This record gives sequence, structure tokens and C-alpha cells, in this order.
Amino acid sequence: MENNTAYHIPVLFNECIDALQIDPAGTYVDVTFGGGGHSREIFSRLNENGRLIAFDQDPDAQKNTWIAPNFHFIPANFSFLKNHLRLLGIVQINGLLADLGVSSHQFDEAERGFSIREDAALDMRMNQQADLSAFKVVNEYDESALTAILKNYGELTNARLIAREIILKRSEKLIETTGELMSIISRFAPKFKDHKFFAQVFQAIRIEVNQELEVLKNLLIQSSELLAENGRLVVISYHSLEDRLVKNFMKRGSFNGEVKKDFFGNILKPLTEVVRHPIVPSDEEIKRNTRARSAKLRIAVKNVG
Repeated sequence: MENNTAYHIPVLFNECIDALQIDPAGTYVDVTFGGGGHSREIFSRLNENGRLIAFDQDPDAQKNTWIAPNFHFIPANFSFLKNHLRLLGIVQINGLLADLGVSSHQFDEAERGFSIREDAALDMRMNQQADLSAFKVVNEYDESALTAILKNYGELTNARLIAREIILKRSEKLIETTGELMSIISRFAPKFKDHKFFAQVFQAIRIEVNQELEVLKNLLIQSSELLAENGRLVVISYHSLEDRLVKNFMKRGSFNGEVKKDFFGNILKPLTEVVRHPIVPSDEEIKRNTRARSAKLRIAVKNVG
């Protein structure tokens, strides 16, 4: 079992493995298998009584799996985490790892439409069987819907103007490629900051296509229910929208940052943060893998009782 670094270079590798505090006889879940880098290391630390379950909705990820009685690969989105685990007879786990965002492989496969460096079909689907694509978002969403995703998911201040321009141009001709989209909205890109601008637009569309924030919320809730006492939740996020959800849930047990209390005033939250501030990659790691530069690792432990 060798790491497929051509598919994806694992981010914060040692920090993630250490954070899980792996019990050799424990049950662990990697919901973002990708090239299998993190999974292989987790598996290497398990004995015959330990189990590893890996999820990935990208068909290409399955090429990186291996065969073992205590390893299970589930070719699906982790939205229905609990249901899939129940089918394997698993109701409790000792740790879960989620490395969110787009893999190096998905960025490098030009035809997937994730990268701003290549002119490709407007796709951006992590699950190639999904119905909603970037093409549909760009060509079928009305002005208010386009404005909302550009503002809320891309954090763009001129979202309405961009949405109107897209709608104007698509009325003349359908927008079919990432290059066409970038050309249409290029006049809104700030001077010397065009790379960041296009990345924000692509991020907004990608989040909508894959419903990433709703999927993340589902994952966090289900993870907190599945974890055994003192079990570990380890999450790497790559932008502020993801990180805010993870931080609020780990810190306060809610997504909006509100603290919930019971009748007696006791704080109701399933997890406790292990580290107060996120762990970030070293300068050396960022030099080796520039895609690690925005990564933030947060760790929480399941509360007792």
C-alpha cells in the first residue's frame, strides 16, 4: 500500500494522525479518502480487531483502495454516514477524519472544471452522477439565486452586478466553459487581484453544485452522535465558511455560535475542543504543497456522559 501522491498530497499528515490518538483495536472513519494517504497510515496502526471505513464519492478514488477484511470503502457522499455504517453493523466509532475541499487530482483533471487555470466544461461536480452542475447554476439560476451564492459562498461585495452580467451574456449565448465565464466577468476583477477574484467565484459555484456547507453540517451532527466517549473528531477546512461551521460546532455545539443550555443552565454540547486555535501548515509544508496554505485543522473530543 503506497500513498498515491500523484492523486493527492495529504495535508497536515502527521498532525492529523496524532490528533486521532489511534487505538489499534478501534474503529475509524476517513470520509475523504482521495488518494488514501491519511487512510493508509490509520490502517497501518490498527490490529486485526481494528476497522477502517473510508468514503469517497469520486469514482477515481476507488482506484487507490486495497483489499483487507477490516477495511471497507464506501463509494458515496458522507451525508448519509450513519446509514452506511449501520449497514456494516457499526453504531459507534473511535475517530473520524475529514479533509474537506477539492483534491489535487480533481483540480488537476482539467475537464472537471474546478481550476481557474484551464478552460474546461462548466462541471465542478465531485460526484459525477449528480444532476446539478456548474453549467446549470450559471445558465439556469435567476438573478436573486446567483447573487445569493456569489455573496454568501464567494463573499463577493459586487455579487449582484456579476450575476446581472452573467444573465445578460447567457441570454445571447449559453455559457459553456470556465474560460467563457471568466472572460464575461473579467471586468469585475480587481487589478492585481484577479486570481483571488476568480477563485472566489469558482468557490461559490462549487459550493452550490456540491451543497458543501449542508453536507458538512450533516457530517458534524452525525459524527458527534457516532463517536464513543473520548472519541476524536479531526477536520481540515480550507475556507472561512467551512472553518466557521466547524469551530462553532466544536466550541458551542451549534452552527450559529449560540450556546444551548438545559433547564438547569448546563451547556449542551457534544464535543470539547482539544486545541483552542486551529493548527496550520508550516512554511516548509506550504513550500512542498501550495494547496496546503489555507488549511486549518481543528480537533475535538466527545464529551463523557
